[in-house]
Amino acid sequence: MRNKKHILSLSILLTIALCTGDATAGTLKTHGTFSSNMVIQRDKPITIWGWAEPGHKVSVQFGQENAEATAGGEAGRWEVTFPARQANATGQKLTVTSGDEMLVMGNILIGDVWVMNGQSNMAFGLGKTYRADMETATAHLPLLRRVGISPNESYTLQKDLPADRVDGWTVCTPEPAGGFSAIGYTFGSRLQRALQIPIGIIDNARGGASIESLVPRHKFADHPLAARYLNWVDKRRAEFDWDAAMKPLIEKWEKSIAEQRDKGVPEDKLPPKPTRKDLRSWSVPGRSPSDAASCYNGMFGVFKGLNIKGVLFHQGYNNAMGTSCWPKRYRVLVKLMVEGWREDFDDENLPVGVIGFCAGGVTQSRQNFEHWTVSTAAFIRESQRLGLADLEDPKHTGFIPAYDQRLPGLHTKKKHFLATRAARWALNEVYGMRIDWETAELLSAERDGEQMVLTFDRPVAPDDNGPIEGFAIAGKDGKYYKAYAESLVTKDQGIWGNKYDRKKLFVWSPLVKEPVAVRYAWARSPMGNLKVNGKPWQPLHSFRTDQWDWPENEDPSENALSRSQLKEMAQEAAERCEYRSMEEAKRAVEILKQREMLGKKDPKNG
Repeated sequence: MRNKKHILSLSILLTIALCTGDATAGTLKTHGTFSSNMVIQRDKPITIWGWAEPGHKVSVQFGQENAEATAGGEAGRWEVTFPARQANATGQKLTVTSGDEMLVMGNILIGDVWVMNGQSNMAFGLGKTYRADMETATAHLPLLRRVGISPNESYTLQKDLPADRVDGWTVCTPEPAGGFSAIGYTFGSRLQRALQIPIGIIDNARGGASIESLVPRHKFADHPLAARYLNWVDKRRAEFDWDAAMKPLIEKWEKSIAEQRDKGVPEDKLPPKPTRKDLRSWSVPGRSPSDAASCYNGMFGVFKGLNIKGVLFHQGYNNAMGTSCWPKRYRVLVKLMVEGWREDFDDENLPVGVIGFCAGGVTQSRQNFEHWTVSTAAFIRESQRLGLADLEDPKHTGFIPAYDQRLPGLHTKKKHFLATRAARWALNEVYGMRIDWETAELLSAERDGEQMVLTFDRPVAPDDNGPIEGFAIAGKDGKYYKAYAESLVTKDQGIWGNKYDRKKLFVWSPLVKEPVAVRYAWARSPMGNLKVNGKPWQPLHSFRTDQWDWPENEDPSENALSRSQLKEMAQEAAERCEYRSMEEAKRAVEILKQREMLGKKDPKNG
């Protein structure tokens, strides 16, 4: 990695050593996101800031331009702004001086900067994926750069990043590429090759983060559901017993100190006494990665002022845990989160792509179909899509389905497909390139006898022309059964196959005589093979036509469902699954005959 900071004196050596640490008055430094090899956002004003001795003049030279500022306030914060620049793949030098202190950073490019935000499936490294060998071997991309931000939760919005929380800007070569986030690398590399400009990736996803922790704190006041939740977090923090929480740490430290003294360890070599900062963040209300704004405060909002091109977001697992699932609140928070990013980064049209909650765990099949229709994950995917739609800004937002890349486990290794889809969305919608990317929407769902007729605004079909899978159908009792589905047949060509109107589907089950609703791809790791225009990179998003919401309690301190209730729901679903299997076996001939006719009659045209 070529991360140059030229040392011009002992004072400079000390300055450089501290340049990505906490903001401390008296030592010249830049904000922790600035370093050699970085990419600075094109076509937007370039703001550079940091800290120095209060009252001292700070001179900044970036390329051939110069600017000056005076370090102000008790912390000595300074800031300069240069005019926007076009993309530039030639390395520039950034020099910051104050008195006899100097910082020099080199090989800085101008291009587009994208933030990779979310939780562990976004942070998941390229080196752990199925395509790691080929992707890393071909990662000779000097115009692709990456900076990583490690877990740094905080109850309050931070001003700077500690040095040990920043993995400085790295030039993409095969050796470090495996440490890039898999989605970030694949997304960024496709953009870089297509656009032929420098691309910077900021990896700041936090494993285990709930969406609540990723929303700017000031946005919680904008909606009653969010406000109630924030009040609950603040109440828990106010009641938190710090002394009780610290006691185990102190006792462990005291025991260790005694043992080391017995061994003759000098006093100046003994470890310091633990402080509140040493408590595991998960244990501290307001600082936990599950709590309001905590990850945003220390990992995203901490660098506001740095202009960016857009955000790619991938999250969901920690909000889809059975008894702690709140889809309505999640939907509200998606909208508030994007609005907050746009406000804090001063871009009302900031592009945001949301990669839907990925598949994982036990894969749904014909044998276990009904059992896995009891799904919190499906409701969270719906909330992600609808929360984004609530912004009413389809030009600058995109929902990228991910449910079809199914693998058992928490972290699926098929990140390549998700990132490539996201790159298609960005190149098409954000950059206006002629790259194929479309979505489809359900226009209507109407009952016709024992079947439901669905109409879409674009053709939807399996990419292999095989049987349609993934539909469930229910009557007024709300009990869903695996359903058969077929497109409208416009011409029967015998052994040569049929011609179809792929915008219209017929859904049917012999077990539901009076259907009222359907669901599609409604499980954690669902069946579902419909693609928009039959293109493998364009899965039709999961959806439902009912209003049977997941139970939620208005009081954020109380879950709407208990573990025993969830167990009962799963048991009832398993019984439905067994019943359906037995009935299908009994009615095999009837089902075959009905399936032969499915889709061959348009109810509107007879």
